Amino acid sequence: MSRYKTLRTWSLFLMMIGVVSVVAAAIGVISLAISVEGFWDTLGVLLFGGPIVLLFASWPFALGQMMRAIADIGDTVAPEAPPII
Repeated sequence: MSRYKTLRTWSLFLMMIGVVSVVAAAIGVISLAISVEGFWDTLGVLLFGGPIVLLFASWPFALGQMMRAIADIGDTVAPEAPPII
């Protein structure tokens, strides 16, 4: 039995937040690209602004993976509890 259920729960929660934030960021970049005037402005939004926004929106994925890795390491390193007789 794992002693790191809380870390795994928060990891899952952060992954869900990450999905929502990346989808919202993608929708925001697309709507901004549609609303700007001119070819070069649109290209700038898509090729420069888009990757930066998606990078910042994906930070919950990194935190979730970190928490999951810590839980995996803790489960691997933790000694087994002696059986109760």
